[in-house]
Amino acid sequence: MSLKARLQAQISAFGPISVAQYMGLCLHDPKDGYYAAHPKLGEEGDFLTAPLTSQMFGELLGLWTIAVWESLGCPKQLSLIEIGPGDGTLMSDLLRAARLAPQMVKGLDVTLVETSAPLTLIQQQRLADAPIRWVTRLDEVEGDGPVILIANEVLDCLPARQFIRTATGWAERMVGLNDEGDLTFGLSPRPVEGLFPPAPQGAVLELSAAQEAFSAEVAALIATRGGAGLLIDYGRDTEGFGDTLQALRSHQKYGPLDHPGLDDLTIHADFPAVLKAAQAEGVEVAITSQSAFLQRLGVVARAESLAKARPDQSATTERQLERLIAPDQMGDLFKVAGLWSKDLPQPPGFSTDPEDPS
Repeated sequence: MSLKARLQAQISAFGPISVAQYMGLCLHDPKDGYYAAHPKLGEEGDFLTAPLTSQMFGELLGLWTIAVWESLGCPKQLSLIEIGPGDGTLMSDLLRAARLAPQMVKGLDVTLVETSAPLTLIQQQRLADAPIRWVTRLDEVEGDGPVILIANEVLDCLPARQFIRTATGWAERMVGLNDEGDLTFGLSPRPVEGLFPPAPQGAVLELSAAQEAFSAEVAALIATRGGAGLLIDYGRDTEGFGDTLQALRSHQKYGPLDHPGLDDLTIHADFPAVLKAAQAEGVEVAITSQSAFLQRLGVVARAESLAKARPDQSATTERQLERLIAPDQMGDLFKVAGLWSKDLPQPPGFSTDPEDPS
């Protein structure tokens, strides 16, 4: 029985489910969830991430890691953690750049946090020559020294609830069945209690307890052990409204209810809530656009260096740079949130200077 058929049977028997429940089942159902059964990344897959766009992304994160290690006082041991490592490309590029600091590399304890069995196999093949351990949960990471943590495009696949402002108040958006037995969106008949911001009729508010819990767990680890982390994703850096739930397959958008478990289902990161949850755990935070972050780390100079070394690939390098930092591509939609322990200075890539050209 397909996931869609199982969802139809469940809803028929027990009633509609929330958007958050639907997302969780579509992405992480042990048998038919997208990440559990058949994730597809890259040009030939369903979506393209920044590390798969260009080696420059992972390399610059490698240089960022070195800078944070130095601000920590160059400790002999350092836990490097990546959550949701995709196909391993980011970590591969990061570790290559990290060789510029051989003393850091010598003391690195690298852990990848991955729940998808198919992706774990791909990562193990790509990173076969690196001393890496795999775990499925952040609380399984070993060690008690300082940490540097990276999570690229993790927040967007954590479930969120949706609420719609109606003529009589707020109502939760649910997934139910229409008269033909197909999946459809509807509204819960039960009134929604709680504090909601003023909004016009028809406005959609997305709230993700899962994103907040994830941020809090990451922040608690950093606050306890010292260090810094990056949460990189597409989403908003100010509070607002909007329906951002989408399904992707082969780089094409589909209706979120069309192919449960077969499409990658995502929702925008709610960075204001994410950073608030992190601050509550006792860390410092900052946020900027991916464009500004990468430019402050020197992505333009790196692109020029690559183009000079490989003139035959200069046009490709230019296209990759544009995709990473152009405002109408990844540059402004993607945000970089920094979390760091209170004993550290602000990590590179973030700026409070209003005249910063980035």
